[in-house]
Amino acid sequence: MSEIVAQILNSEDGIALLLYIALAGIYLVVLPALLYAYLNWRWYVAGSIERTLLYFFVFFLFPGLLLLSPFLNFRPRRRKLEA
Repeated sequence: MSEIVAQILNSEDGIALLLYIALAGIYLVVLPALLYAYLNWRWYVAGSIERTLLYFFVFFLFPGLLLLSPFLNFRPRRRKLEA
């Protein structure tokens, strides 16, 4: 089994395969996780231009956000009502 893996990694196709796997991991896991963290941090204080950029990134990274959504649950903050 290790000989097959070594043979794949030594070929040009193996390097391309590793590159595709790395890019897919970045697109589907890393960038959406960073976007979730940033959205959670800036949601209530973002300006209009920043919010437009955030909506663009949500649209752009939607497959990854959909992939991570069952594992992350960010609830809105409670409002502070003053009487």
